[in-house]
Amino acid sequence: MLVYSKHQSPRFEYISGYLLQSLCGIDISFTNNAEEFELFSGPSFCYNDELIKADAFHLIPHGLLFENSIQQQALKTEGWRNTKIFFTTNGSDLPFDILAASFFLISRYEEYLPHEKDMYGRFSHTNSLAAKNDFLDLPVINCWAMELRRILQRKFQSLICHRRTFQFHPTYDIDMAWTYLHKGWIRNATGFAKSLIHGQWGQVSKRVDVLTNKRPDPFDVYEWLDALHIRYSLKPYYFFLLSEDPKGYDTNIDPYNKAMKDLVSYHSMGYPVGIHPSWQSGDNSKLLQQEISLLEKIKGKKVRASRFHYIRFDLPGGYRKLIEAGIKDDFSMGYGSINGFRASVSTPFEWYDLEKDEQTSLVVHPFCWMDANSHYEQKYTPAQAYPELKKYHEIIKQTEGEMSIISHNSFFSDEPEFEGWKNLYEIFLREVVYWDL
Repeated sequence: MLVYSKHQSPRFEYISGYLLQSLCGIDISFTNNAEEFELFSGPSFCYNDELIKADAFHLIPHGLLFENSIQQQALKTEGWRNTKIFFTTNGSDLPFDILAASFFLISRYEEYLPHEKDMYGRFSHTNSLAAKNDFLDLPVINCWAMELRRILQRKFQSLICHRRTFQFHPTYDIDMAWTYLHKGWIRNATGFAKSLIHGQWGQVSKRVDVLTNKRPDPFDVYEWLDALHIRYSLKPYYFFLLSEDPKGYDTNIDPYNKAMKDLVSYHSMGYPVGIHPSWQSGDNSKLLQQEISLLEKIKGKKVRASRFHYIRFDLPGGYRKLIEAGIKDDFSMGYGSINGFRASVSTPFEWYDLEKDEQTSLVVHPFCWMDANSHYEQKYTPAQAYPELKKYHEIIKQTEGEMSIISHNSFFSDEPEFEGWKNLYEIFLREVVYWDL
């Protein structure tokens, strides 16, 4: 398909390539030569105020893709094909500028504008257009792309579209590898004291049993996970928190502890393993590089993947730090306060640095569901979380996307707080994911 626009820009070429080529599966080329476009005999896409070729698909530009600044946009949503749209136009073959709207969402344009942060210093989902207009639970860009492809195929019988295949990607954040083991005598003594003060006799007994090898550590669920991965042919990512100073939100196991290093090394042999940058390194590029270097030393190979602890990062600074540190794939694009689609898309994309107005090499892998969001933020029981998880699976599969979810080893433990979450995960894999294999 030949795509014509009188004006060319990095934004226009970036989103046209992603929407038409990556999502719709159409091979495209660009031209700003009107004569060349008019003489072209194949399927053609006219992104211009005026239609200059009668049989071309016509889309009137909103203007966002030809700006080079970041400014407040007039945003009014309307319903369309069971989704929401904005940047509406009159006289096009679509009722809205699908390219500009997709770019606004996927670039996270609104996160560059002045906004109120949440209690953790993050962009709050309540500020987002998706949350304000009730489409946070939909990957609307994928939905739009499916509709666009259908319209284009009806208009151009010869158009070849390569369909995508649904994929499921489980990922795990290992914030605390063990509940009691390998914490050292000071931390265990402190834990004993707190349990005694609060009369938590069950916790005291459990700690003693684990430390005397009478029962396994509750958070040690790695063999159980291995068995699931083999059974369902899964290749998940593991992200390890390796903060050297266990304080605040970074109360992990000492990364220099032999058992911890062995755990990381073991998983590195069978799975892709990435860094889980600590809360402390979120504002410190030098500390981030130290944590990555430590993981590389343990793995014996380069670290290419990352997910920020607590999903705490800002744009563009957070992603620029990752690029500077050599990270190629990031798995942080979601909210740490609610489940849904932060960038309104389920398919990986190359991050666009809006301030520099350029496409980068960092591949962003959006996630739509996290057990901690369901449990702590949305206050769901496992029985309430299961339909939500299935709903995301269904819509992503229908729109040929990729489903990435986050789980924590702690949620698979036998601790009373996490009762039922292990069963939820196993049932989801058996009754839903199994049929995709």
